[in-house]
Amino acid sequence: MLGVAAGTTAAALIGTTAPTATATATATATATATGAATGAAHGGGRGRPVLPPGRLGIQLYSLRDKVSTLGFAAVFAELARHGYDEVEYAGYTQGSAGPITLTRLRRLTRDHGLRAVGSHVGHHNDGDPGAYTFAQNLDKVLDDAQALGLEHIGTASGPWRYGATVDGWKRCAEEFNRYGAAARARGMKFYQHNHAEEFSFATDRPDVRLYDVLLAETDPGLVFLEMDVYWAYAGRFRFSRRPDGTPAPFDPLRYVLQQPDRYPLFHVKDGERDDSARDGYRMVDVGDGDIDYRRFISAVTRTRGGRSGHHWQAEHDNPADSFAFARTSSAHLHSLREKDC
Repeated sequence: MLGVAAGTTAAALIGTTAPTATATATATATATATGAATGAAHGGGRGRPVLPPGRLGIQLYSLRDKVSTLGFAAVFAELARHGYDEVEYAGYTQGSAGPITLTRLRRLTRDHGLRAVGSHVGHHNDGDPGAYTFAQNLDKVLDDAQALGLEHIGTASGPWRYGATVDGWKRCAEEFNRYGAAARARGMKFYQHNHAEEFSFATDRPDVRLYDVLLAETDPGLVFLEMDVYWAYAGRFRFSRRPDGTPAPFDPLRYVLQQPDRYPLFHVKDGERDDSARDGYRMVDVGDGDIDYRRFISAVTRTRGGRSGHHWQAEHDNPADSFAFARTSSAHLHSLREKDC
């Protein structure tokens, strides 16, 4: 993460000129045209775009090196040039680029034609009562999310606070329900972002998948999910058998299709299949891997309200060149066509 919110610091930022409506439209058209060219190389067709219009975002953790050195303004300008519509924050500070207030950050996001749809905040830090987490400072976390005009506020931390037992996850589910109720009271949705381990089995009930406990014990009107598709497929690779070796296969896409309204956000992260790797995949730029996003996104968008009810955030944990990752990911996702699903 880039750090906790800097809501009371003085505004200081590298200046930039906000793009005009014409420039933004040109950037989007350029990204779409580039995507069409890329689509030919990837076997794209001429059908309806798989990616709904206005729904391509990026998790700013992927660009943390550029945010910390160049600042949000330069990063947002780059994203606008490549046809992005949305961003998901990974903290509200920008390192050596200088302090920034939440008011300034919200304005910069908007002025570059971007919408902020969510943000990741820690679940807990029991060793620090002043920690910027949901458990320690819920009101501050929600105050800042409101100041930024967020629709969603969530955590990338799994429900591990009380261990990996069924009862431990039930206790965390109760906390998540509380965070969700507090977020809903302010007009937002609370969400949890998965890694692979959420799909493992309870230590006291090796026949029970922990992710199923989370789904069953949280209120679907209060707690939402952001599926990181890469980590879900890594979880399928690692945890398709119970500890005793009996088969326990699952399909990440089926989880979504069974309750599509619970998944407003997705991380679009790609992986090259490698059965010798712990997770079964090696993380690569979107479009360079083996995860079938044409199939996955199309299936989700075919659900009721599916083209307007979900947000797709490109991500790579450690891209070799973060700006190049952003550019090629946008081109690839814009290139996908339903005709070839």
